[in-house]
Amino acid sequence: MSDVAKLAGVSIKTVSRVVNDEPAVHPETAERVIAAIEQLGFRRNVGARNLRRGSSTGTVGLIVEDVGNPFYSELNRAVERVAAAFGRQVLTGSSDENRDRERELALEFCARRVDGILIVPAGMRHGYLVPEMRAGTPMVFIDRPAGDIVADTVLVDNIGGTVAAVTHLASFGHRRIAFLADSPDIFTAAERLRGFREGCARAGIPFDERLVIMGTPTERDVAAAAHIVLRHGATAVVAGNNRVTVHLLRALATAESPRPALVGFDDFELADLLDPPVSVIAHDVSALGEAAAELLFARVQGDQSTPRKVVLPVRLVPRGSGEVPPRD
Repeated sequence: MSDVAKLAGVSIKTVSRVVNDEPAVHPETAERVIAAIEQLGFRRNVGARNLRRGSSTGTVGLIVEDVGNPFYSELNRAVERVAAAFGRQVLTGSSDENRDRERELALEFCARRVDGILIVPAGMRHGYLVPEMRAGTPMVFIDRPAGDIVADTVLVDNIGGTVAAVTHLASFGHRRIAFLADSPDIFTAAERLRGFREGCARAGIPFDERLVIMGTPTERDVAAAAHIVLRHGATAVVAGNNRVTVHLLRALATAESPRPALVGFDDFELADLLDPPVSVIAHDVSALGEAAAELLFARVQGDQSTPRKVVLPVRLVPRGSGEVPPRD
């Protein structure tokens, strides 16, 4: 704050009045202080101020990849249910898998004095949150861990899930199993790839890099990936998340080659009503949101124990698409 005061040519008390929205500051002086704040990248230590005052804004922040994705919609509702039980409202924003957008949202929530933040991280650098955490704003990471800080995290068993998917397909005679997934830069995708490799090793299936394609799961790219792995003889596919599964189903609906067996990671609405119904590695998204929110509110209420890592189980749901033998 002293640096801001020096740059703006005012006293530290004047800077304090500006950042705390107190009256009796001349508009021109306030503008000069604000300009200095922006130039120096200074942020208000609002968490500490709230702790000193013992106040609560009655809100928590939630940052997800895309609120339009049914996975995150269900996660959001679970967080809202827990927040309501603690008398809080949830402010939600989409990062669009962009780390700069994630940072912008997180710092905006901090500026709005939320009581805590839940984050599905888009990037691997979260040192920018350390001042806010030290100031008293608790953070819990969901589905993926923080990149370079130690913080509470709630995950699902990504490795065990893809091991189970490969094992299941191999039990029906499949030896050419493909893996289509999101970008390997994303924690969940990388972990599921590890599980896929391990599943192949356990089943005695050679790992073929030509059958593994990872990248941003657009409809066009997933369709192209499906064409490639089928051309290389894949008789079965493990889809790395619900978005990949849906795009893959669209591509297979118009494919001329025999339809491969399929197990998708993440359940999705109407999966059981398709023809054939889609076998999935399912986990309880509501439980994921609830566990993270309950951990956050424990911190809000004063829990100062060491950061925790919670890993929730997954389960195979066989419905038909993954239970067919290889076709000639």
